[in-house]
Amino acid sequence: MTPEHASELSAQVCGLAPVIPVLVIDDASIAADLAAALIAGGLPALEVTLRTPCALEAIAEMAKVPGGVVGAGTLLTEKDVEAAKKAGATFGVSPGSTSRLLDACEANDLPMLAGAATPTEAMALLERGYSVQKFFPAESNGGAPALKSFASPLPQIKFCPTGGISLKLATDYLSLPNVLCVGGSWVAPATLVKARDWAAITALAVEAAALKR
Repeated sequence: MTPEHASELSAQVCGLAPVIPVLVIDDASIAADLAAALIAGGLPALEVTLRTPCALEAIAEMAKVPGGVVGAGTLLTEKDVEAAKKAGATFGVSPGSTSRLLDACEANDLPMLAGAATPTEAMALLERGYSVQKFFPAESNGGAPALKSFASPLPQIKFCPTGGISLKLATDYLSLPNVLCVGGSWVAPATLVKARDWAAITALAVEAAALKR
């Protein structure tokens, strides 16, 4: 897969809804129900971070839920990419990027939202062919005002900002011309997940899906 094709597919994923839920799952047995709740609320693109021992199993379970598009987040190594692809992930997300990681994504046909925090990092990814990127960590890296500053000198690049974004802050990001969607964990808070309150999670998803961009 070429970087250009990867960016096209990433843009399609980002275009599915204004918010991509960022999920840290500790119990794979709830993965399918969580996915169904978010999808029912209008958020079909789901990012499962590889931060827990059961993350790959959770991806496999979520991939079986109709209407969803499941990706793997926190990809750091070639092995992560291969394992995520095998588990059923259809896109990848990383906090940053390295040549080896991007090589692995291209070799495994896994569209990648690679992270950039500075203009230099964004330009390096663009030089390789990645015009759709993750802006991370968004809030601690200057927030929406910082990303707004990227738009004029780097209009070719579109972003999915992630990191510290809430429902209230999401509106500021989504109003920017260089933002396709945002990533956020607020739509599936740990308290509701542990309580298996799927109706409440669906309600949060509905609220997020209604955000304008």
